[in-house]
Amino acid sequence: MSNRNSDGLGDIALWRTFLAAHRSGSVSAAARTLGLAQSSVTAQLQALERSMGEPLFVRHARGIRPTPRGDDLAARLSGPLDALALVVGGPEPAESPAVRIGGAAEFVERVAMPALAPLIDAGRRIAVTEGIADELLEQLRVGSLDLVISAVRPKGRALPAAALVDEEFVLVAAPSRGLTPSAELAPAALEGIPLLAYAHDVPILRRFWRHVFGVRLEREPALIVPDLRALAAAAVAGAGVTVLPAYLIADELADGRLVVVCETDDPPINTIHLVRRPGPLTDAVAEIDRMLRLAVAGG
Repeated sequence: MSNRNSDGLGDIALWRTFLAAHRSGSVSAAARTLGLAQSSVTAQLQALERSMGEPLFVRHARGIRPTPRGDDLAARLSGPLDALALVVGGPEPAESPAVRIGGAAEFVERVAMPALAPLIDAGRRIAVTEGIADELLEQLRVGSLDLVISAVRPKGRALPAAALVDEEFVLVAAPSRGLTPSAELAPAALEGIPLLAYAHDVPILRRFWRHVFGVRLEREPALIVPDLRALAAAAVAGAGVTVLPAYLIADELADGRLVVVCETDDPPINTIHLVRRPGPLTDAVAEIDRMLRLAVAGG
């Protein structure tokens, strides 16, 4: 920064533009959010980069991608600038920015989308990124997402997190496999049946075997597909046995396409958390939080 602006406070408008561009990944989207001309946003970003002495974005065909320095600045600025906006207000954007949500594809499809449909119908703008928890939480840290539905609770207190729901895992197969549902099922009864797994190291199956059967799973899976919905489809088709979250296959269990082959009062449980970016809780994020909680509570 120049000497006449050594504390950087004179550049708050530029930083506000920078943060809008970082969050949207697009100069045109940032311009709409801020109610500015696209050329003004471009000029402000260029002025900020000259002031910083290094590029903060890399331009590409679909928009802009932040540099590591840009990500670092966004992570440090998002909380203070959002807090300042709540205190002093500012010009109303021409269009409310989309709330950016991250989550696993399966949970987004079966739970989040039905829960948030009324908000979308009422005019709320939402942009969803699907992926694995660690990658989504990193995007949250740098300000690229506002809220993440995560099976991993972030370490430390930098990212506010609260439990949303406990998902129960069940061992299932199609009735055509001929397995009799039983609380006394032994692993030996499954030896001749192919295992359907989410990943090569079979984390979900391995956990079920250890938690319910009390033994280490030594078998190799016959099918590996990193999509729980695809595993459910394979199981329904009779391909083998797998472990899935009960919420994902509620319809298949209800109509008999799948059966729980190992009944237990103590199934493996995974807690799903709602994790938000640092800074004040906005009305939009609070609204989405409430709708998701109503959905998992059954009302």
